[in-house]
Amino acid sequence: MSDTNSSFRVHALPPDFLVRLRSTRLDASGNRVENLSAQGREPLRCCLRYAEPGEPILLFGYEPPIGKSPYREIGAVFAHAEACAGPAADGYPEEWRGKPQVLRSYDARGWIRDAVMHDGTDPEREIASLLSDPEAVQLHSRNVAYGCFMFVVTRKGA
Repeated sequence: MSDTNSSFRVHALPPDFLVRLRSTRLDASGNRVENLSAQGREPLRCCLRYAEPGEPILLFGYEPPIGKSPYREIGAVFAHAEACAGPAADGYPEEWRGKPQVLRSYDARGWIRDAVMHDGTDPEREIASLLSDPEAVQLHSRNVAYGCFMFVVTRKGA
């Protein structure tokens, strides 16, 4: 997780989840984790950056944390095959700036409150706008082309 400003935080995949995944080799659907060698530019959800060609990575199904809601989903994501240091810097993932993304806000029940697509030039503005809804407890960033989960955003202190 990273401090993005004084009002919200960006969260990579939780380290304890990744330890369990790497240990059991099973994803959210009970399927075996796929071991791959990165082609390059796969978005790594463990450290919120693109993979370098040749890096050992995993491909697996992940269920973002919204609880028992009709909006629950499991989708494919990438992470390093071995533990990494996590995000290198505070703030919105720098390598993903300028990349169009969808932001979805969820309430405490895990129901979608709102969603916007942004072009990546000022994601902080879009995040702040969605979090201005007092019922929104978290946001999910998603890839526009494939719809894949990227990361969670919460209010700082939540």
